[in-house]
Amino acid sequence: MREIVLDTETTGFNPFEGDRLVEIGAVELMNHLPTGNVYHQYINPERSMPAEAFGVHGLSEEFLSDKPVFAEVADAFLEFIGDAKLVIHNASFDMRFLNAELGWVKRPAIPANRAVDTLEMARRRFPGAQNSLDALCRRFGIDNSARTLHGALLDSEILAEVYLELIGGRQPDLVLAPAGAGARSGGGVQAAGADWRAPARPHPLPPRITEAEEATHAEFVAGLGGTPLWQQS
Repeated sequence: MREIVLDTETTGFNPFEGDRLVEIGAVELMNHLPTGNVYHQYINPERSMPAEAFGVHGLSEEFLSDKPVFAEVADAFLEFIGDAKLVIHNASFDMRFLNAELGWVKRPAIPANRAVDTLEMARRRFPGAQNSLDALCRRFGIDNSARTLHGALLDSEILAEVYLELIGGRQPDLVLAPAGAGARSGGGVQAAGADWRAPARPHPLPPRITEAEEATHAEFVAGLGGTPLWQQS
């Protein structure tokens, strides 16, 4: 299963009041594991940015002036995300900006049901608690010391770690590797194929009930009447 953990930075809060994207960062996950493939793009918003936005992002109009406009990167962005689920913290905010920008360059909108909102996941798991990205990093012991400014790619990488914690860590897709199935030298844990099955034990486990317990069980079953299913041919 392919997922894209995504974050955006913008000039403000509402694309329909003139605000625009200035940065997109995205991290690819395959079966909940980072693949190392990322997408990162600064974008010329084609408008002046408020002074407070510069402080939050650490960007400047001069820095963004030679960056491509969204129309020039839209197709590459859509190619990267493909049809994968998008994992986003406060998804409605980022999806509103992405779909506004896509609409302005006459590209199809991204359906809302493709977004997995980690903010909503966190609110269900920790009702009443602070569930900002920084708060979740503290809760899960994730190092976010490099997050002195908002940056889309760094935030995506941190969010990927938070997302894995929210779904129970990496355990859902990891199993003990069978012998001869490509396990690393010295053993360990790795993702196995969907058709893997545990091999039969070379020696049966010894019985764990006493003769008295076995006799008591047989007497109980006999008192139920009829022939038990496991004794029928």
